[in-house]
Order: sequence, then structure tokens, then C-alpha cells
Amino acid sequence: MKSVNLPRRGIVTTTLGLTQTLAWGSTYYLPAVFADPVCDALGLSRAWFFGIFSGALLLSGLVGPAAGRLIDTYGGRDVLAASNILFAVGLALLAGASGPVSLALAWAVLGIGMGFGLYEAAFATVTGLYGREARNAITGITLFAGFASTVGWPASAFMIDALGWREACLVWAALHLAVALPMNRFLVAKAPPPAHTAAQADVAPDGVPWTMIILAAVFAATAFVSTAMAAHMPRLLEALGATPAAAVFAASLIGPAQVAARVAEFAILRKASPLITAQLAAGLHPVGAALLAFLGPVAAVPFVLLHGAGNGLLTIAKGTLPLALFGPTGYGLRTGLLAAPARLLQAGAPLLFALVLDSLGPFAALLLSGAFTALSLLALFALPSQTRASGAT
Repeated sequence: MKSVNLPRRGIVTTTLGLTQTLAWGSTYYLPAVFADPVCDALGLSRAWFFGIFSGALLLSGLVGPAAGRLIDTYGGRDVLAASNILFAVGLALLAGASGPVSLALAWAVLGIGMGFGLYEAAFATVTGLYGREARNAITGITLFAGFASTVGWPASAFMIDALGWREACLVWAALHLAVALPMNRFLVAKAPPPAHTAAQADVAPDGVPWTMIILAAVFAATAFVSTAMAAHMPRLLEALGATPAAAVFAASLIGPAQVAARVAEFAILRKASPLITAQLAAGLHPVGAALLAFLGPVAAVPFVLLHGAGNGLLTIAKGTLPLALFGPTGYGLRTGLLAAPARLLQAGAPLLFALVLDSLGPFAALLLSGAFTALSLLALFALPSQTRASGAT
């Protein structure tokens, strides 16, 4: 890294953590609370709404590599600030939606914003600033943004009850312009010019394509499971015999489990290879799935805690493992490419998992999620041994 005057790393990490919390809470987590009032007002089915949302996820995956390339070239500060403008425009369009076409237009803008302004962009931003020393900053960002649903869902529900859903969209838009935009623009430093020298030798050229394929497959499979569980966890637990109250209580523990795992990673594993974090992330869900399959609803809470912990570690691994394997050069483009298949599978995960759950039953659905994550764990062990040893940052 070239010498450059940077603000204290804690300021940048806190800034990006807070703006990521707002970004996730006002976009990705919006449908869970907004779907019913929007569909009721516009006379649309929930299938229409979530189909449009799935399209936004697809679009975010398609534009992600372009966003990463921009961050590699110019730094992430201005890209993240621009994403706040996109979020504000998309939310304003959502507030004015009157039918499926205008609703789709609003989510298209939000989808582009998600491709330019969520975790991958934030991780690429701190990597552009700190190079291989960005690992702790990446973990710190996820510690803040791990509360995005915890903050976003109640905030959205409160604003809808107090103001109406259209006005709630406008409040979220105003927060992007008045809070997140100036924070990203003035508290995040401009990255130094990218280096294209020694960092390119971090991984032998012949090893990059195969490693990229493995990581893309792992991130896609685990993203499918994370999204499916986010959409269907209470219903899955009920189908396996838990009472509705017990299912909702157990499902509510995902967020705390995610944050607790990230704290533990920072305290215990920050000097270890990020590959260990990735392997734990992939391995905890199948263990929990096996417990739930054999013990039934009595294992609902352990299953959720293990799944949530794995999901929390997975977010860190998506940022730190590519950095450890390939170095900071081209990090933005590379993570954008790695995230694209995951976004594609995320878009179809709620529907596909629902079809399995409804047609084949909860044990088949549990087997599907467990198989996806177990195969991901095996794939991570298939990485070349020299790559496996190169994780410490």
C-alpha cells in the first residue's frame, strides 16, 4: 500500500458499519414488512411483489462486477455515496408506485443500488484503503450491520403504523440523503491509486480460475441456504413439530447468534486463516440440521443458533477469504464476480425452498439445506494446500 493520509480506521469502520446498517435495513430487509401494505394498496399478489424483488436481486448480481471494477479503479468513497443517491431515488419511486410497472421500476433502481452499495462494495472500499490489513475492518463492519434487520424491521413497522408505507419510504430516502451520503462522502477517505505489481503474485495464475470456481460455488450454495432460511425458518420449525410461539422465538435468535459469532471471530480467530472461518461457516448448519432431523422440535433452538452463527461467520468469510487468497489487487472486481452467482441463487431461494417444503415435506427441505452446506464444506477442503496455508492477514 502506498502511504496516504487516512482517517483513523475506527472512524472508517464505524462509518461504513452504520451506513451499511441503513443500506441493508432500507432495501434487502424491506419486503418482509412492506410486502403486505404495498400489495394491499396496489391490488397485487404477494407473488408479484416478491417476484419483482427477486428481479432486483438478480440485477444487483449483474451490476456487482462493474461496481467492483469502479472501486478498484477510483476507490469506494464516491461509489458508496452514489449508491445512497440511488437508494433514495429508488425509495422515492417506491413511495409513488401505483402498479406493477412503477413498482418494478422502483425495485430496479434499488437493485442497482444494492449492487453498488452493500457489503461487497464496503469490503472493497476498506481493502482499497488498507490492503491486506483490512480484515479487522471487514469484521467490524459486519458487527454493526449485523443489526440491520433488528433495527430495520421494527423501524419500518413503526413508520408504517405512524405515517403509512409511502411516507415510510420517503423517510428512509431522506435518511440516505441526510445521513448516509455525507457520512460516506466525508468520513471515508479517498483510496490511494491501485498497485499492480507484487500483489499480482499472491496466487499463481494457473490456480486462480479453479479457486474462483470453488469460492463462487460455496458462496452461492450458502447464500441459497441463508436466504431460504430467512424466508421460511418459522414455517420449517412448525412443520417439524414446534408450536408457532416456539418457532417464532427460536427464529428470532438468528440475529443475536450472527453477531455473537462475529464477536467470537474477532476475539479468537482474527489471527487465524480466514479459511477456518469459512469452514466453520459452512459446517455449523449441517450439524444443526442433523440435530433437528434426529431430535425434532426440542432441537429448534440449537439448530437456529448454529445456523445463525454460521451465517454470521459466512459474511466475514465472503470479505476476508478472497483477500487472503488473492490479495488486494483487483479485489473489488473479484468479489463482484464471486457474489454474482450467489445473488442469482438468492433470487430463487424463497420460491424453490417453498416448493420443496410444501411438496416433499420438512425433512426433504432440511436435507436440501444440509446437503448444500455440507458440500460447501467439502469444497473448501478441496482448495489447494498452498492456498489453504496463505490465509493469515
